[in-house]
Amino acid sequence: MASGGLQLLGFVLAFLGWIGIIISTAMPQWKMASYAGDNIVTAQALYEGLWMSCAMQSTGQIQCKVYDSLLKLESTLQATRALMVAAILLGLVAIFVSVTGMKCMKCMEDDQVKKMRMAVFGGVIFIIAGLAALVATSWYGNRVARAFYDPFTPVNTRFEFGSALFIGWAAASLAILGGAFLCCSCPRRETSYPPTRGYPKNAPSTGKDYV
Repeated sequence: MASGGLQLLGFVLAFLGWIGIIISTAMPQWKMASYAGDNIVTAQALYEGLWMSCAMQSTGQIQCKVYDSLLKLESTLQATRALMVAAILLGLVAIFVSVTGMKCMKCMEDDQVKKMRMAVFGGVIFIIAGLAALVATSWYGNRVARAFYDPFTPVNTRFEFGSALFIGWAAASLAILGGAFLCCSCPRRETSYPPTRGYPKNAPSTGKDYV
């Protein structure tokens, strides 16, 4: 029962991490600037994400613009996109595989060994998905930090970490942790020994000799 509870906990954590990866990928707040140029009244904040850039006006209205061409984007941004999309797809595969191997499901009940392996395999896929998201967010965050501390970057164009990066880091950690719980939820195989054979007992002697 303890193994089943750990397995369920791992799946819930990994699933929440997968949802967080989707939210982080869709959010435009991957990096943000507190002001736009010298005209603070026109726009209070600028945001840039993987798919679009947004500007929040002083009235609270947000205007977003999707990137025009894929070929005009930086290679690091394209690689970050690819890693996040790969993490989402891997997480989707891991969900189906893990559900098949869950002890609370009735699938593959006739073969517990294969059912156990499916849960472990789903956990491994969750870990890979979490690592892909972690690499993407860390890579993007490193690029933002380097540009911020670069003395040649104008002060008015410096960006800081956006909320999508923090959500991505937390989601990747949940996916890795949940996948690890799924991998560790399988009970260890106990060594089975052949049953001991009893030796026949000698019949009690009746004191009579047979010729």
